[in-house]
Amino acid sequence: MPKISVVVVDDSALVRSMLTEIINRQPDMECIGAAADPFVAREMIRNLNPDVITLDVEMPRMDGLDFLSKLMRLRPMPVVMVSTLTERGAEVTLKALELGAVDFVSKPKIGVVDGLRQLSDDITDKIRVASKARIHRLTPAATPAAAATPAPGQRVAPSATTATAKPLNTGSYSLGRLSTEKLIFIGASTGGTEATKEVLVTLPADSPGVIITQHMPPGFTRNYAARLDGLCKIRVKEASDGERILPGHAYIAPGGLHLSVERSGANYIARVQDGDPVNRHKPSVEVLFKSAARVAGPNAIGIMLTGMGGDGAKAMREMRDAGAYCVAQDEASCVVFGMPREAIAAGAVQEVLPLNKIAQHVLDHLRATVGQALSRV
Repeated sequence: MPKISVVVVDDSALVRSMLTEIINRQPDMECIGAAADPFVAREMIRNLNPDVITLDVEMPRMDGLDFLSKLMRLRPMPVVMVSTLTERGAEVTLKALELGAVDFVSKPKIGVVDGLRQLSDDITDKIRVASKARIHRLTPAATPAAAATPAPGQRVAPSATTATAKPLNTGSYSLGRLSTEKLIFIGASTGGTEATKEVLVTLPADSPGVIITQHMPPGFTRNYAARLDGLCKIRVKEASDGERILPGHAYIAPGGLHLSVERSGANYIARVQDGDPVNRHKPSVEVLFKSAARVAGPNAIGIMLTGMGGDGAKAMREMRDAGAYCVAQDEASCVVFGMPREAIAAGAVQEVLPLNKIAQHVLDHLRATVGQALSRV
């Protein structure tokens, strides 16, 4: 079997050398080129045709985001971003995922050599996943940078830069009392930041509470929640331990902590706790979905989105056995089909749907339950 070919793009000679060493130690991959800036990288990609590139965010001559945007329009390919774990690094990385990057690695701000060595398994795992990912061409209309940059002399209305990001009105839904009883649980990993966004932007303001575990390291989930909050009709925030789960709100598991739900009288509350990784992940979808089966039972709706591995599949089966309604994203619309595939194989899923159909299907299912007896557990 041919090795996964990788081109490393980073302005730091030390980082290029470290990443090259890490990649070349793997029996199934090879670094076939290392570029100090996007202009050199462009020629390498053209001549060497790599399977994956790793791309630094901040570089001279051309910003990493600008290069990524051009790459995804002209020659879409799997990209793993390498970003510094800072607030700005988190914001730029989230924009890179919007532009089509498959995943990211956070390099340490200090102690780069030891930090990258400790991350070597994570880096190579993400390169392997990226090499199998489905990559879609980025259209100019979907490019935030393109939408935000007017032509010379062109006047832009105040709302023009956000017009493409705001969801279309999907109709008027009045779920009323139902929304206080039902809960929507979402699990996602690789490709999930954009998949989760597509689901959330379609939900109406009186949606049931949404609880989300997205595999993401510390330092990124607060920015991610804030970005979604600006796009959605519902409010989106990073979950806090002990807070009440309200209709019209979505709660994202903080990076590096597990999120679950508990019952407190008539209310659902969020439980955010440290603990050992489950299925190698923290936060883990398994932890969230197990609590959904135990606490919400038939009042739960489970959604399994794109991601590598099988985290949450067994617990989603527990949800279905407890009376929950569960759906999974289909293979064609996934960046990586692993988590939905495992949930389907476990017999956990009633419906398998394209990403752009999931939210509407869930809303239709909820509307169909209006007027029926509500289950309390």
